[in-house]
Amino acid sequence: MGLLDGKTALVTGVANRWSIATGIARQLHEHGAKIVLTYQGDRVQGEVEKLAAELGGTSYPCDVSSDASLAGLAAQIERDHGKIDTLVHSIAFVNKEDLAGKVYVTSRSGFALATDISAFSLIALTNALIDVLADGGSIMAITYFGSTTIVPNYNIAGIVKAALESIVRYLSYDLGDRGIRVNAISAGPISTASSRQVRDFKKMLDKVAAAAPLRRNVTPEDVGHTAVYLASDLSLAVTSDVHFVDAGYHAMGMYPEPASAG
Repeated sequence: MGLLDGKTALVTGVANRWSIATGIARQLHEHGAKIVLTYQGDRVQGEVEKLAAELGGTSYPCDVSSDASLAGLAAQIERDHGKIDTLVHSIAFVNKEDLAGKVYVTSRSGFALATDISAFSLIALTNALIDVLADGGSIMAITYFGSTTIVPNYNIAGIVKAALESIVRYLSYDLGDRGIRVNAISAGPISTASSRQVRDFKKMLDKVAAAAPLRRNVTPEDVGHTAVYLASDLSLAVTSDVHFVDAGYHAMGMYPEPASAG
């Protein structure tokens, strides 16, 4: 038997086969979960529908900035699946010009957009799906180390990830009486379509692999393994926390000296 047999998981944020959300969906499916995916617009619809078909799941359109779209998603899920046991929030967007330069030049509209899509969307999704979320279920959001530390060029993305992590804690309190756990997974840098928008991202990958205790970068599958744990009954008493999947990089206080040749 799989850890997630009989459970249904809604995974948001799949863009293509390299997405963190794709790695999570694959691992949840591998352990027995029925997979439901969402997509926004025609640009990613084909990729999402292809993955849903591969995993024997379903997919629905959803624009997290639209309350009407969220209400439609909830109605479709209730009609086709009844309840969901797991909600994975893997959604973020920041204007490319706000991922470089000085934070203080960020536009008001850019900040509002980044906050709405990257952070408030977790509140909006939870509110829309509150009646189809099963008691004893699990909600998880994907975050990053730049939420609590300075990561040059991550800029507003880090600020809104800090908001996302705070939302995780407050939701965990509000939903705790129903046994619903709410956690975040802080993934190390992974080469995805969105992460490559960050200036000098390749250098980030190189530095993490050199300095992390495990001496490597992580993969979407690594994140997926932790998502399986958080979606399963093994984590029934685990909530309100940020779980690092970054090869231990977050624990480093100083870069080690490069190994000398010979």
